[in-house]
Amino acid sequence: MTRCPNCNCRDIGKIGTSQFYCWGCFVEFSVTGEKVKLFQVEEDGSLVAYTAEEAAIASTNI
Repeated sequence: MTRCPNCNCRDIGKIGTSQFYCWGCFVEFSVTGEKVKLFQVEEDGSLVAYTAEEAAIASTNI
C-alpha cells in the first residue's frame, strides 16, 4: 500500500501487520486481501470504524 485509501496521501506509516496510519487525514486502516477498513483514532487511543458514508465525507473535507 503506497497511498491512503481515504485521502490518497502518500504520507502513511506501517503500525502492524497489514495496519497503517495516514498522517494526511489521521485515520488508521487495515488491509485484508482487497478489503480495506478505515478507523478514526479517538483521544483515548481507541478505534472507531468508519462507515462508507463517513469515509466519503472525510475524504472531501481534506
